[in-house]
Amino acid sequence: MSTIAIILATIVALEHLYFLILEMFLWTTPKGIKAFGLKSKQFAEDTKVLAANQGLYNGFLAAGLGYSLITDNKEFIIFFLICVTIAGIYGSYSTKQIKLFYVQSIPAILALLFCFI
Repeated sequence: MSTIAIILATIVALEHLYFLILEMFLWTTPKGIKAFGLKSKQFAEDTKVLAANQGLYNGFLAAGLGYSLITDNKEFIIFFLICVTIAGIYGSYSTKQIKLFYVQSIPAILALLFCFI
């Protein structure tokens, strides 16, 4: 696998680790509220359990990619990049936030492309 693919997949993994931190630990802070465009501090408080669950799933994506990169398992890297791409597409569609597609899916799609070059 190319060095560029490894770098891009690592960036995707780190991005999802950051999402875990934002959703599990910073959701109700000004940084979390701003990052996700939440309507109020109260809304953040009311939804923090749901956000923590989302964060956990993002952590699983980061862990899967990290493990795949460490073990140099191209098939698993491709699998997790596809999962990230689909999550970004669905998240963007369901929230009507195209930014989510650009932030989550585009890096994964680029990493996928370089996996096949």
